[in-house]
Amino acid sequence: MKKHIPNSITCCNLISGCIAIVFALYGAYEQALWAIVAGAVFDFFDGMSARLLGVSSPIGKELDSLADVVTFGVAPSAILFRKMMDITSGNVFDLPCSFMGDVKGFFLVLLPFLAFLMAAFSALRLAKFNLDERQSMGFIGLPTPANALFWASLIVAWGDDLSQMRLGLFAMVVLMLLSCYLLVSEIPMFALKFKTWGWHGNEVKWGFLLSCIPLLFIFGIGALAIIIAWYIVLSVITGKSSSSHQA
Repeated sequence: MKKHIPNSITCCNLISGCIAIVFALYGAYEQALWAIVAGAVFDFFDGMSARLLGVSSPIGKELDSLADVVTFGVAPSAILFRKMMDITSGNVFDLPCSFMGDVKGFFLVLLPFLAFLMAAFSALRLAKFNLDERQSMGFIGLPTPANALFWASLIVAWGDDLSQMRLGLFAMVVLMLLSCYLLVSEIPMFALKFKTWGWHGNEVKWGFLLSCIPLLFIFGIGALAIIIAWYIVLSVITGKSSSSHQA
């Protein structure tokens, strides 16, 4: 019986991702964000339960990746897609008319579909993670849960502001392409995994966690996007510092 517990939790992650996609396509961005957060919680506990119960299995590893593609790949892509559709007033069913009468209109209708590049790069990142033995205590490239939380939080907190900006749509596309790059990049990023709970040797991790507290109080739900951006910057800084010390 206990061997089914981790996979059941993973399936809860998958279901959370499906719910997030439905909310996203209906424009319920905040509900989609909380569904992704729920998926991230399930994603954390499925691996922990497998280790505690000693029931890790190859099928569990594959199922975990499939669930992560949905929750942390397709769901944030759906959120961005719907927001870009709102901005462009796109309607896929008007494609033939748009193309015949207005090339610019046709381009604007197609533009939101670029959001699903992020789903493809998330899948690629997860496939690489499964094969990369360097990522036991850290990450190479941006983890998919962090990317998903960034986009969901960004759209919930500042989506309307981006919609009103003259270059808001362009900024979204540029940020999305940057996300795709970070997902499959070779940039080392620290993980919040502790061998010991002391300050020594965990300065970056504890410093990061402590810095997140005021951000949450100041920015509320929008703090998630800022925290993920800060995580990326801090990873790059500490990664370069480690490289220079080794050299």
